[in-house]
Amino acid sequence: MYRIQIKVSAAREIEALRLDDRRRVVERIGALALDPRPVGCEKLTSQERYRVQQGDYRIVYSISDDVLVVWVVKVGHRPDVYRG
Repeated sequence: MYRIQIKVSAAREIEALRLDDRRRVVERIGALALDPRPVGCEKLTSQERYRVQQGDYRIVYSISDDVLVVWVVKVGHRPDVYRG
């Protein structure tokens, strides 16, 4: 089982979501502890990061297999999550 770590900026992005969206995103993040590479996840080009989607939102994260940690680095709406 992997441990979930959430970057402070990503936590703020989660807190800014509507309550029902936030609940679904948090559940999706929690599921990454059991399977950090679930069906439907995609490795981002030229980065050691992955993304999963939850509705209109994307969760961008990295995986440290050697220490069993999933780092959530960004959570955002589909068109905005990949911008700087």
